[in-house]
Amino acid sequence: MGEDHKPGVPTDPETTIGTIVSRAQFDRVMGFIDSAKSEGARAVTGGYAVTDSPLAKGSFIAPTIFADVTPQMRIAREEIFGPVLAVRKWSDEDSMLNEVNALELGLPCAIWTRDLVMAHRTAARVEAGFVWVNEVGRHFLGAPFGGVKQSGIGREVGIGELISFTHEKNVHINLSGQ
Repeated sequence: MGEDHKPGVPTDPETTIGTIVSRAQFDRVMGFIDSAKSEGARAVTGGYAVTDSPLAKGSFIAPTIFADVTPQMRIAREEIFGPVLAVRKWSDEDSMLNEVNALELGLPCAIWTRDLVMAHRTAARVEAGFVWVNEVGRHFLGAPFGGVKQSGIGREVGIGELISFTHEKNVHINLSGQ
């Protein structure tokens, strides 16, 4: 995120991030940004609506990264669905996992580390539907994506999604008449 990503119109080859899906969602994401600032998170980059022409009439938000995020902040407890990243440092793995797993949500998780053993251990213990290590956002054809707890229903992009459109029925017929 940050300066490497550029909001813009989809026909511009320099665009890496499009508009927010609706004005209501734009207002919701901006509400998260405002609450993060008022709760003491530090905007490392972004944190504002992009209003440069030709984007002035759209619902564009600069990619935003917040640091100094605490578990009590709204951006640490709720799903934002916008270009906002909440970064939390931790030093005690068990405490961090307890805080993360206490949330009612569990869509994706991003783990940043050079320690492959810790990455696997944390990925196994975190209650999330999808885990990235040292990057975010990448999806793979056929690999299911979805959440746990109150995040999402079922899985997308895989056999599970196809099966969700089926209806199984068992029929037992006794041909002996008894």
